[in-house]
Amino acid sequence: MPTKIKDRRKNSSLKERAGLVGHAYAFAQRAHLNQSRRSGEPYFNHALTTGEILDEWGLDETTVAAGLLHDVVEDTPVTEEELQQEFGEEIAFLVRGVTKISGVKYRGHEKQVENLRKMILAMAEDLRVILIKLADRYHNMCTLDALPLSKRRRIALETIEIYAPLAYRLGMQKLSGELEDLAFPYVYPSEYRWLIRNLKEKYEEREQYLKKIQPLVEHALRRAGVSIISLDFRAKRYSSLYKKLLRYEMNIDKIYDLVAFRVVVKNIEDCYTALGAIHNTWTPLPGRIKDYIAMPKPNGYRSLHTTVIASDNKIVEFQIRTEEMHNEAENGIAAHWAYEATKGHKSYKKRRSVKAGEQEIKWIDQLRAWQKDFTNPQELIDSLKIDFLRDRIFVVTPHGDVIDLPQGATPVDFAYHIHSAVGNQCVGAKVNENMVSLDHELQSGDVVEIFTQKGKKPSPRLLEFATTATAKGHIRNALKNTKYGLGIEKDQQVEFRIRADERLGVLRDITGIISRSHVNISKAISEPRRGFHLIKIVCNTDDRNKIMKLILKIKGLKGVRSVDYRFV
Repeated sequence: MPTKIKDRRKNSSLKERAGLVGHAYAFAQRAHLNQSRRSGEPYFNHALTTGEILDEWGLDETTVAAGLLHDVVEDTPVTEEELQQEFGEEIAFLVRGVTKISGVKYRGHEKQVENLRKMILAMAEDLRVILIKLADRYHNMCTLDALPLSKRRRIALETIEIYAPLAYRLGMQKLSGELEDLAFPYVYPSEYRWLIRNLKEKYEEREQYLKKIQPLVEHALRRAGVSIISLDFRAKRYSSLYKKLLRYEMNIDKIYDLVAFRVVVKNIEDCYTALGAIHNTWTPLPGRIKDYIAMPKPNGYRSLHTTVIASDNKIVEFQIRTEEMHNEAENGIAAHWAYEATKGHKSYKKRRSVKAGEQEIKWIDQLRAWQKDFTNPQELIDSLKIDFLRDRIFVVTPHGDVIDLPQGATPVDFAYHIHSAVGNQCVGAKVNENMVSLDHELQSGDVVEIFTQKGKKPSPRLLEFATTATAKGHIRNALKNTKYGLGIEKDQQVEFRIRADERLGVLRDITGIISRSHVNISKAISEPRRGFHLIKIVCNTDDRNKIMKLILKIKGLKGVRSVDYRFV
């Protein structure tokens, strides 16, 4: 669950800083004097918390100072010219960038497209702008209760759909999870209450079991000569647990990483030695060993994951990494900002800004170029969520090049990512040397080969297999001047597959839930099987939030055994 923020009202370390940070502290405190937040606390507390969070991430003093000052132009009489005169162009630039991003309101109207573009361009100019905004958003989410009910859900939805995925994309996994957990009770209140009601005992039971076997883990690692820096437990967050439960028919017994061991060791050699020691102690589950050190996730995450059958035949997950990998997993791109002690300043380590990694810069450049193709605001928002902010996978070409795609991508998305001509002429695919259908869902680490036919034009059926807006856009463009062009359906459909007991009115109850959620049903079939009915319902939506809510509601109906879904 979300960690409570520190009380920074008194004795902040930033108050005692000399130089730029101390100057910014005093200036912001004066500027926000006599201003209060809706909670009744002094407004300066928000500016201070933002600065403290940036300082905890290890960012340079310019960024920390800009965090303290990020609201003075927008919310006080201080002008941008006065700020620049007092602190220089760099800080004025960072504050100006944060002010632009603050204009992004997730309301779905025409102005949204321009606000999103401002955010993208501000990120492209200097990534520190988005880091300040993420720190600002984190504190705002911690104090969301003070806002009127009408604003809470809008801000929480904006956080869970834009800012949390953005933090994840930048490698800031801890922050991303905390933002999701803070937003979850406001966006999914009934689902949150269900989790609280059903999972508290399960969490405690799992944690007690891990404490019981911890001495066995420590003994196995030390016997193998592994230098253990830390060995602790990582409880799965409610928000990510809920998403995973939806894939496992809300069956908590199928979630193996409800609470997992996190092992931090000295170096990469110790990571693999620790993996071997754990496998020598307990039997690993086939297919559950993931090497994100040899092949990191697209957001830079590195670690070894394994799932074993431990004592009493209980299944346990381990995550093994070095301290450097752990810091990167916690703070992502912020970990690229190094710091070094400055002579004569024993009480403060002066930070120096370091350029972000090549991968992050490449991603931001892609984002900047990509957004120019959209004029329709809803298409931009939908594509942003699917193509850039959805959970990512990495797949490999036969030549060894790593391709970054959204989760749920198919060979069609892969083909169009390589080149529009490859996608248009695509006729088949091999994954890991096996022929697969074009609707095959790719997994991280897959080696993908595309077969093409020269001169071939894409079929409208490819739209059924494509997930990314980029692939769909190329297909529609290729079909524009053909006999199929006018009949292309832009909305993706979802098929629910429901197993239910033979009960009078069960189909009516299910379709009633869907209709009340303002989702159009295009097909509904009930097939009697031995002892139950298999119900298939096709709906015109690709809104995953709405789909998840519908699954939970349908699951709660009397006689419903399981609910699954797929896009068609």
